[in-house]
Amino acid sequence: MKDKLSHRLAVELELKAPNEEVPVLVEFSGPSESVRAFLQQSVRQHFRLTPMVALSLAAGDVRKVAKDPRVVKIWRDRPIHTCLDNSVPLIGAPQAWQAGFTGKGVKVAIVDTGVDTEHPALAGRVISVHDATGEGFSDSNGHGTHIAGIVAGNDSRYRGVAPEATLLASKVMGAFGSGSTSWAMAGVEWAVEKGAQVINLSMGSDGACDGTDPLSRTCDAAVERGVVVCVASGHMGPLGGSVGSPGCARQVITVGASTIGDKIADFSSRGPTADGRTKPDILFPGHNIISARARGTRMGNPVSDLFTQASGTSMACPHASGAVALIIQARPGLSPAQVKELLMSAAMDLGYPPNVQGAGRADVYAAIRGERATRPPQPAPPGVPVGSGGGCLPPVFWGLAARGIRR
Repeated sequence: MKDKLSHRLAVELELKAPNEEVPVLVEFSGPSESVRAFLQQSVRQHFRLTPMVALSLAAGDVRKVAKDPRVVKIWRDRPIHTCLDNSVPLIGAPQAWQAGFTGKGVKVAIVDTGVDTEHPALAGRVISVHDATGEGFSDSNGHGTHIAGIVAGNDSRYRGVAPEATLLASKVMGAFGSGSTSWAMAGVEWAVEKGAQVINLSMGSDGACDGTDPLSRTCDAAVERGVVVCVASGHMGPLGGSVGSPGCARQVITVGASTIGDKIADFSSRGPTADGRTKPDILFPGHNIISARARGTRMGNPVSDLFTQASGTSMACPHASGAVALIIQARPGLSPAQVKELLMSAAMDLGYPPNVQGAGRADVYAAIRGERATRPPQPAPPGVPVGSGGGCLPPVFWGLAARGIRR
């Protein structure tokens, strides 16, 4: 039975009373009438990209369910957290705009704390919303709006990477910047069903992983459906082996954070994964990024009523999502694997080991041209406005940003 329990869940069950409730994710090998009947009153979510259900069970019942021969594995439904103007020019986006690529017609899903759909930099371009939290759709944290602004804000000064992209928004984390694995899985499934071409996941859970956990597998399943999934590497740097789920997924683009001076950000998580793979895949700017501020929130360091500054891989990640939107517009028909390879092959080597920088710092214009970046991009062409994207706070501050507490 213990082989069917994830290590973290097995340890937790040893500390629980038999009647104490535990949120879990259960994977089945096929239909199991006995298990389904047993779980009927408890199931919170049925998933379609993976053969799993989310539910809460008494600790003693978890052990009973694990005995069913058709149960493959049971995981703890772990908490997830938000991860938090010169960054956009640094990655060559203004040159891509000048060439006619602004993300127009590309659907990017922001799976996060919601989005302020009335923010002037985003208004009219969030075409569909989804709430997995039960709070109702809004962004009372601010993280998701900051992310959306990095991807696609069209403010004249703080312009995102793909300022004409279309946005989908799934709220999977609440006002305090936290949620559950199952909510994130539901958000990814919703985005796939709504036709997203890119999914941004600026979130993560603590601890190294090997890519076999439920959220990582869901992300990889989305990639297999033709969606490019960009994921923050996490904020446990400079420790090695610190990339958590879903950054450890195999087919996603795992994004670490660099500074405007092309140095690795200290907080950016490093590889390898628990099974020895190199991560992150690539770096994007994620330090001191100014982007959209949701109405009534104080996430990060507000610079005005409409904009706030934050740092982290959370904000490096939407730079990647915006860059992918430009590539999809410029080079339609590429598979997610080809988009990932194109970005990585064009990246600028910053001289760090692969498990620190991946392929290096990205340059989207070089990727569109199919060339490797060897020097910083030239200044933006005259008359082309530039802006910035986003970032994340170190783990000790996750969730506190919603209350205006920052480093």
